[in-house]
Amino acid sequence: MPTNKNAQLRYQILDRCFSDFKHKYTINDLMDKVNDALYDLTGTDISVRQIRADIKYMRDRITYDVPSKAYPMAVGKKSYYRYEDPNFTIYNNEMSIEEVNNLRSTIQMLGRYRGTPATAWFEEVISNLEYRFGIKANAENLISFEQNDKLQGLEHLSGIIDATVNHQPLKLQYCTFKGHEFDTICHPYYVKQYNNRWFLLGRNEKYGTICNYALNRIVSFRNVDIPFCKNTQINFDTYFNDVIGVTVPKADIETIVLRFSENRFPYVVSKPLHHSQVVNKEQRTVTIQVKPNNELNQLIFSFIPDVEVLSPQSLRDTIKDKIEENLKKYLSVQNDCTGQVLNRNAKI
Repeated sequence: MPTNKNAQLRYQILDRCFSDFKHKYTINDLMDKVNDALYDLTGTDISVRQIRADIKYMRDRITYDVPSKAYPMAVGKKSYYRYEDPNFTIYNNEMSIEEVNNLRSTIQMLGRYRGTPATAWFEEVISNLEYRFGIKANAENLISFEQNDKLQGLEHLSGIIDATVNHQPLKLQYCTFKGHEFDTICHPYYVKQYNNRWFLLGRNEKYGTICNYALNRIVSFRNVDIPFCKNTQINFDTYFNDVIGVTVPKADIETIVLRFSENRFPYVVSKPLHHSQVVNKEQRTVTIQVKPNNELNQLIFSFIPDVEVLSPQSLRDTIKDKIEENLKKYLSVQNDCTGQVLNRNAKI
């Protein structure tokens, strides 16, 4: 991400002006062009001073070797700015019709995240795409994604991703589900989303193990000035292959066999529970090879009463016990001290 907000978008606008040999853009003209585009896309504007700084940055810092030059209009007059080479541009925008259509669809999908707390940084990305390629998404909202704007921790997502990308160790203030707060130092390695929640996986400084931190349990975080410990333990491309969710237990892979009702079975066939899924249509069963964890249990419960665990027996017993425990909460009768059956809601 650029250190100056909308910087890449401004460079793209200036690039178009420098390439336009039909017009002579003074510094004020350039400012007006940039501000017109910025206001349309972001509702902001900038000063001449910022334009001068952008031109200097493009000349000195961008690795494109920009051949821009100021040409005096006349003695004592303002100068105009353009590239020395009329064919030069810092971008190559030649795209096929298929590429344009694909990019428009991408912008349409990204645009659905605009305005959400976790993805405010998408604003600049989308604006850059729209302006650089001259492509606007359909004004109608034709695509929708499931999202929970009230989920705690979303405000941390951008900073956590930046720290992960830049190998920046973090000091986390973390709160468990039981309300216990503690501080810990984490070397961030990987950010993963599951079931609309975000998780940070990294090396715990104290114990030297890989830990899983739910972003909605992070109270606050800050950078710490210690050397980053590189990830040499885990290949995250395959780390989650044998589980459902984000919890990877130290356990063996087991063969899980589930039988579904006639109505629910086609749904599970069309949307597999896991990449290892094998379907038996005659018996309406699916078989997966995973390490049992809480996420697997929760997934199975989401299908009740349309699912039965056939094996292994240990998982079948676990689900059975939880169903029985939950059923007790719904029983409408209870025994009093004399053994009589009373309605739970009746007045005693």
